[in-house]
Amino acid sequence: MHQADSLALYIHWPFCVSKCPYCDFNSHVRETTDQAAWLDALLADMAYEAGQIGGRPLTSIFFGGGTPSLMPPATVAALISAAELHWSFAPDIEITLEANPSSVEAARFADLAAAGVNRVSLGLQSLDNEVLKLLGRAHDVDEGLAALEVAQKAFSRVSFDLIYALPAQTLSGWEAELRRALSFGTGHLSLYQLTIEPGTRFETLVRTGALTPKDPDEAAEFYELTDALTTEAGLPRYEISNHARLGEESRHNLTYWRYGSYAGIGPGAHGRRGGMATIRHKKPENFLNAVTRNSHAAQQEDALSPAEQAREALLMGLRLREGIDLADIARRTGVSADALIDADAATRLAGYGLIILSGSRITVLPDGMLLLDRILAEIVSV
Repeated sequence: MHQADSLALYIHWPFCVSKCPYCDFNSHVRETTDQAAWLDALLADMAYEAGQIGGRPLTSIFFGGGTPSLMPPATVAALISAAELHWSFAPDIEITLEANPSSVEAARFADLAAAGVNRVSLGLQSLDNEVLKLLGRAHDVDEGLAALEVAQKAFSRVSFDLIYALPAQTLSGWEAELRRALSFGTGHLSLYQLTIEPGTRFETLVRTGALTPKDPDEAAEFYELTDALTTEAGLPRYEISNHARLGEESRHNLTYWRYGSYAGIGPGAHGRRGGMATIRHKKPENFLNAVTRNSHAAQQEDALSPAEQAREALLMGLRLREGIDLADIARRTGVSADALIDADAATRLAGYGLIILSGSRITVLPDGMLLLDRILAEIVSV
């Protein structure tokens, strides 16, 4: 199936036990949540989206957050069942749920698997207890690895996240940690350099001098080591921060990066359907109120021009190791291939060994990935 023909569903669960100091996702801490009200609201929001984009089976569902492993398995099961009724499922549908590696949430894994989840993404974040404290995580290393073991028994596919290039981290320390992570045998790893996001607690600490992030040159050494070790282990990078064995790539995220169609429901969720950009009300209470008023929580539904669609396809696709096909984007958006890219800038960057030009295909090389934002600013014309 061409990625343009795929259809994905994203479901956002906005609640967390606590707010991590590096996180800028739409997550909220609430003492209590009305589970029945939330299920009804998400079902109504889903029904609305199904009415707007149908005719194709779902190729993936992704429960993100927040912390969706805090959802009762019965709620997850009801949402999966409703999605199948609305759209039907592709035979090999991928259903992913993000989970915190706590013992409480790991106890739900068997029930979540029975509900239909077949892939889990665990937020381990570090294999060092002092780093976990810095990151504001509620679990320790032993609890996280115990949850990983439970996940590998419950689900056919398991991924986990680690954050690296931390302020006090050494290159040799990261090498030892990553080699240990690779020894656990999962088919997918998401490995993120620490990024200081606006509005986070970490941004405040950096601004006041209490936290000093790595400089770009040092962070580049961490990235290059990560690339080398994961390739050596048979989990090469297929996107800037994602590494997988062949066939273990996240199909859901590939839909985003290859600019396929996806419906997004739940607080703050984004979607792309039929040339429309959609976004839900972000604050949980506003989301519920919108569903009560309108039977859905869409806050914006904006038609994207062909040039806007082409630009998004370029910005997403160049994150991938496989790169992008200008002819394919031109066919899908109606924007000519010549208008998509500044050819002179692309030729110059190819001469620097940062990208490869091959016919209508452009691929960013590993050295270029370290400078991707600057490369995009130079070559993307639309």
